[in-house]
Amino acid sequence: MSAVRPCDTPSMAALAVAVDAAIRTVAPAWPLDRQIAVNPYWGFADRSFERAAATMGRLVGARFTLPPDDYLRAWRSGEITAAAVNRAIAQGGSSATLDQAISALRAPQVPNTGLPLLSDLIDEHAQASAGPRWRDTVTQQVSQYCASYFDEHQADWRRGRAGGLFSGWRNGLEADHALEPLMRAPEIRARARNLPTNADDAIGWALRRLDISGEHATPFLQVCLLRINGWASWCAYLQWEARLVGGSDSHLRELLAIRASWEALLHEDEPNVDSPATVWKDRWAESLGEAASPFDALHLIWQRAHEISYQDRLIDALQSGPDHPRSTHGEVARSAQLVFCIDVRSERLRRALEEVDPTLETRGFAGFFGLPIRYTPIGTSAPRPQLPGLVAPQIDATDSTGDPRADAMIANRRSNRLAAAASRLAFQRLPTGAFSFVEMLGIGYAGAMLKRHFGLSPSPLDHAGLEAVESTRLRPRLCAPDGADGATGGRHADLLASILGAMGLTAGFARLLVFVGHGSQSANNPQAAALECGACGGQSGEVNARILAGLLNEPSVRLALGKRGIDIPAETIAIAALHNTCTDEVRLFDVEHLPVSHEHDLERLRRNLREAGHRTRAERAPSLGIAALADRPEALLKRYRRRARDWAETRPEWGLANNAAFIVAPRSRTRGVNLAGRSFLHDYCWEEDRDGRVLELIMTAPMVVTHWINLQYYASTVDPDRFGSGNKVLHNVVCGRIGVFEGNTGDLRVGLSRQSVHDGERWMHAPLRLSVFIDAPRDRIERVIAGHPTVRSLVDHRWLHLFRFADAGVEHHDAGAWRDCG
Repeated sequence: MSAVRPCDTPSMAALAVAVDAAIRTVAPAWPLDRQIAVNPYWGFADRSFERAAATMGRLVGARFTLPPDDYLRAWRSGEITAAAVNRAIAQGGSSATLDQAISALRAPQVPNTGLPLLSDLIDEHAQASAGPRWRDTVTQQVSQYCASYFDEHQADWRRGRAGGLFSGWRNGLEADHALEPLMRAPEIRARARNLPTNADDAIGWALRRLDISGEHATPFLQVCLLRINGWASWCAYLQWEARLVGGSDSHLRELLAIRASWEALLHEDEPNVDSPATVWKDRWAESLGEAASPFDALHLIWQRAHEISYQDRLIDALQSGPDHPRSTHGEVARSAQLVFCIDVRSERLRRALEEVDPTLETRGFAGFFGLPIRYTPIGTSAPRPQLPGLVAPQIDATDSTGDPRADAMIANRRSNRLAAAASRLAFQRLPTGAFSFVEMLGIGYAGAMLKRHFGLSPSPLDHAGLEAVESTRLRPRLCAPDGADGATGGRHADLLASILGAMGLTAGFARLLVFVGHGSQSANNPQAAALECGACGGQSGEVNARILAGLLNEPSVRLALGKRGIDIPAETIAIAALHNTCTDEVRLFDVEHLPVSHEHDLERLRRNLREAGHRTRAERAPSLGIAALADRPEALLKRYRRRARDWAETRPEWGLANNAAFIVAPRSRTRGVNLAGRSFLHDYCWEEDRDGRVLELIMTAPMVVTHWINLQYYASTVDPDRFGSGNKVLHNVVCGRIGVFEGNTGDLRVGLSRQSVHDGERWMHAPLRLSVFIDAPRDRIERVIAGHPTVRSLVDHRWLHLFRFADAGVEHHDAGAWRDCG
C-alpha cells in the first residue's frame, strides 16, 4: 500500500471544522421507551428552509415537498387556491405564472439520488451477477456492529466496549474472515491493518486516501453520516443527553470515522484511469457543481401555497368565531376548571366539553404541567424523565403509600416478581421456549394471551409486578431531598406558584380543579411511546398530573401559596385525570378522597366527560373507517376499546397527524371554533404577564417542541424512505429499546411508520410548516425573537410561520416586518 502523508497543522484545523459541520448535520432520535418527536432537519435550522432543502437535496436526494401529483390533487379539489399560488409565487420572488407553476407539476421528474460515494461507483461498475452491492453491505455491516455494541437489554451475550465504538469496529474488521469471500475483496483486512487506531486520525486518513480536501471535505463527511442516518441519530441522542448535564459524548464522531473509513478501504491502492475510484473523483466534482433544478423551486412554491391556503381558512375561522370575554376571572361561576395538555388531540375533547356544559372552563398548558421530574416506579431501578427532551430533570419522584414501611414491603415484593418475570422471559427466548412456557404454566396463561390478542382484557404493562391492591394504595409523589427539613413546603410552593402563574391560574378557582394529562393505548406496538405525551418525554401525563394535584391539596402548600399571593379557596379540590387519546375516555384519579360536599360536582363532571367523549369519538370515527357506528355510543366505544387492545391493529389512532397550528392566546380567541384537531392550544393572557417571562417561556419551549412534532410528521410524509420508519408490520426491535429495523437488516429507522400518516389509500397528514398565532404586542414578541438565536432562526428562516392577533385583525411576521393579513 502506498504511504499516506502526515497531516500538517492547517489541515488539522480544517479537518476539525469539517468534522464538526458533519456532526451538526444529524438530529437526535430518542429510544423507543421515550420516543419523542424531533425535527430531523434540526442540524440545518441555522439556514433558510429553502436553502436547507437545496443542501439536503444535493447531499442525499432528500425531499422537502410532496410528489407533484399530490399538489395537483389538492389544486383540483380546491384545497390549494389560485390566490394562494399567486401569493406564494410573489413571496418566492419568482417570475413564473400560475400556468407555468401548474405545468411544472406535470413535467417528468428526474430522480435525485444525491452525491455519489465511491461505493456507489463500484456498484455501478459491477456486473449484475457480482453478488451483494457494497452500498448495502457497508450499511448492514456498520448497522449490525452498532446493534451489538449498543445492546444492553436484548441479547444474553454482549460485546465488550473497551476502547470505544471505532476501536471495536476496527479490531473486528481485521478479524472478519466472512466479508472478503462474500464481496470478493481479499484486500479489505490487509487495508484495515493500516487504519489509525484513533477515530479523528482515521477520518483524516480516509480523506487523504480519497484525495478529498478543502471545501469538498464537509459535504463528503455529511453524506457519510446521512448514509447511516439512523445510527447517527442514535449517537446524536447520546451526545444530546450528555450535553444536557454538562458532559460530552464521542460516539457520533466515532461512527463518522467508521463510515468514512469504509469508503477509503474500498479505494484501490493504484487506481487506473478507468477504475471506479478515478471515475468517482470526476463524478463527485461534477455533482458538487450542479445547480439545483428549477422544478425544486416551483415545488417549494406549491408547498408554500398549500400552507397559505390553510392559513387563510384558519384566519377566517378565528375572526368569524363567537365573541367571548378575554378573561372570566370573577365574572361567571364555573362548574369545574380543566387544564389539558396543548396536544392537538385535546382540542376536540375540550370543544366537546364546552358544548356539553358551557359553565366548564378548559385551559391548555404543556402536559408535563411544569414539573421537571425524573420518575422511578417503586421497586424498580428504571428512572425516566417526565418532561420535554429539551431540558434535564431537576426533581426526583417515585410512588408511595405515605407509609415508609409499607412502601419498603411493596418495593421488595415487586422487585422479586419482576426478577421472576425476567427469568421467564429468558426462558421464552430459547428454541420452542414460548410453547414450552405456555405448557408449563397451563392453559390459563394461553387464555390470557388470547384475551389480550382479541381485545378482551387490558394490557398489564402499566402495573407490571404489582397486585391490584398495591396499585390502589400507591400514588406518585416527589421524593424528599437529602437533608430535607420544614422548608420543603416552601420550596414546593415556589415551584407551584411559578407553574400556576405560567398557567394564568392564580385566582377565580372553581370547586373542582382538574389536571388532565394524556396517554395512548395500543398493543404489540414498539413505537407506542410516539403516541404518548411528548411533553412528558414519551410517557403518559398521569404521574405529573397526580403529583401536581396532590401537592395543591396539601394544606401546608396552600398556606405557603397564600403568602405568595395565590389564595386557593378551601372548597377548591384538585383532581388528576388521564385522557386516553385512543378511546377518548377520561379516567379520574384519587377521587375516593373527595369530601361528601363535592359528590354532586364529581358526578356532574363524570357525566360531562362521558358525553364529551362520545361526541369526540363520533367526530373521529370517519377517519378510522367506523362512521357507521357514530350514532350508537356503546357500540362505538366498544369498537374503540377493541382497536386499542388488538395486537393486529396497525392504526390504533392517528396521533398528532394533520397538526398544523400552535395558538398562544386566551381561550376566548378559539372557544366555539372547530379547529378539527389540528391546533395546539396554549392559554396565555399577555395583560397578566407583566414582565413577558411567560411569553418567553412559551416561545422557547412549547413552541420549539410543537415545531419538532410538526416537522417530524412533515418529514415522515414528504420523505418517508429517509425520515420515516417504513412498514410497521415489518418492524423488529433493536437492542430492546433503541429503535427498529424494517425487516432484519439495514440502517436503524427513525421517524414515524407509514401507517402513522397513511391509511393505505391516502395521506392522513397534510405536511404544512407550523403556523404560530400569538396574542401579544409586537414589541413583546420581537424581544423574545431578538434574545434567543434558536427562536430567531425558526422565525427568520421560515421553519415556521409567525402571526399575531392585532387590534384590527391578524398580522404575519415576514422578512423582519409585520404585514396585515386582511
